[in-house]
Amino acid sequence: MTINDIPLISFFQRILDPLIIMGTLYLASLLYGVPFNGHALLLMVMAFFVSSAIYQHIDPYRTWRSGRKLAYSRDVLVGWVLTALALTLLGKVCGVTRYYNEQVVLAWFVATPVILLACHLTAHKLGLDPTRASEMRSVLIVGANDVGLKFARTITNHPNLFMQVDGFFDDRESERWPADMQQPMLGRMGDIAAYVREHGTKMIFISQPISAQPRIRKLLDELQDTTASVYFLPDIYVFDLMQARFDNVGGMPVIAICETPFTGLNSLVKRASDIVIGLFIQILLLPIMLVIALAVKLTSPGPVIFRQRRYGLYGEEIIVYKFRSMTVAEDGAKVVQATKNDQRVTKVGGFLRRSSLDELPQFINVLQGRMSIVGPRPHAVAHNEQYRKLIKGYMLRHKAKPGITGWAQVNGLRGETETLDKMEARIRFDLDYLRNWSLWLDIWIILRTVKVVLKRDNAH
Repeated sequence: MTINDIPLISFFQRILDPLIIMGTLYLASLLYGVPFNGHALLLMVMAFFVSSAIYQHIDPYRTWRSGRKLAYSRDVLVGWVLTALALTLLGKVCGVTRYYNEQVVLAWFVATPVILLACHLTAHKLGLDPTRASEMRSVLIVGANDVGLKFARTITNHPNLFMQVDGFFDDRESERWPADMQQPMLGRMGDIAAYVREHGTKMIFISQPISAQPRIRKLLDELQDTTASVYFLPDIYVFDLMQARFDNVGGMPVIAICETPFTGLNSLVKRASDIVIGLFIQILLLPIMLVIALAVKLTSPGPVIFRQRRYGLYGEEIIVYKFRSMTVAEDGAKVVQATKNDQRVTKVGGFLRRSSLDELPQFINVLQGRMSIVGPRPHAVAHNEQYRKLIKGYMLRHKAKPGITGWAQVNGLRGETETLDKMEARIRFDLDYLRNWSLWLDIWIILRTVKVVLKRDNAH
C-alpha cells in the first residue's frame, strides 16, 4: 500500500478518467449523427496519451486529497484546456483536422471537463467520507520530535488523506516528550512490532536521526513479520527549503534541498512563454521604442542605451540594457540608487522612469536568454556585493533569471530600497516567488504590473 493508494482515487486516476474522456467523444459523435470511424478512434487514443501526460504533471489529485475543491476544479479545467490545445496543434501539424466534424470536436472539448468534474465531485461527496472506517488508514509515528509532530499535524489538518495517527513511539524519557503532542505516547521502539500485529496498523513513519541507525535496523527486522508499510520522514524538513524534491544521480537517490524551480518541463515552459510574450511586446512597442530613443538622443548628451553589469542566473555577470535616463552611467564598485528629485535624472529620463518605459530594452535581454519577463529584479553588481553580506539567503534569488518585473515589485517594493528593511522585504518576496512558481503566477504578476505601472508608484 502507498500513501496515495486510496481505492476510489486510484479507480478514477487510472481507469475512469480515461474512459470519461474517450466516452465523451463517442457520445458527441452519436449526438450529431457522425459515424465513429478510424479517425475518431485515432483521436480517442491520442487524447488518452496526451491527457495522461498533462494530468500527471498537473496532478489534480494533490488538491483532491487536501480537500481544496476550487483548486482541484481549476486544475482539472486547466489540464483539459492544455490537452485540447495540444490535440488541436497536433491535428493542424499532421494535416488531419479536415477529417473531423467541428461540431463534434467542439462539443467534446466543452463537455469533457464538465463531466469529469461532475463525476469526481459526486464521488467525493458520496464515496469519500473521511469518517468511513473502510477508507481510514492507521498510522504510527516513531519519534516524538519536531518533524514527527509536524507530520502528525499535517495528517490531522488534511482529513482527505484518509490517515489517522494512533500515536507515537519513542525511547526518550517522558520529560523530553514535546508538551504540544496531541496524540498519545504508546510505548518504546521495542514495543512497535507487537502493537502492529495486535492492532493491524497500516502505516509506520520513522522520524529518527541517523545516529539511531542500529535501533532503526532492529525495528525494520522486527516489522518484516507484519504487513505494515514503512516510510522515513527525513529531518531535512526542519530547514527552510526551496523546491525540495527527490531525485536520482546515476540511479542513486538524492534529495534536493535548495533547487531552482526551472528544471525539466518547467524550464521549457518558462523559456517558451518568455519568447512568445517577449516577441509580441517587442513588435507591438517597436514604434514607441524608436520615439523614446530619438527623444533621449536629442535632449541630453550621451548614449541612448545604458548598459550595466548585473548578476544573472547562478550569479553570472550579464549586461542589462535600459534607455539612459540619467546624466551619469555608474557601473563601478559604488553605485548610488536614484532617489526622488534626483538631480542626475534628465527631464525625459524622469518620465521614462516613472512610467517604467526605460526598462523596454530589457525585452532584448529576454530574447537573448539573459533575462526573463518575470523574475527577481536584477541589482547592480555593487549592490549585490553589499547586500549579500547583510541579508541571509540574498544570493538564492539568482537561482532564476532576473526579470523585467517581479513578485516584489507588484507588492509595493518597486524602485528605490533606501533602507535595509526594504531590501530584506524585497528578498523575501523574491524567494517566495521561487518557492511557489507557476506559469499562472507569472501571468498574474504581468497583469498586476500593468496596474502598478499605470499608478506610477515608487518610481524615481
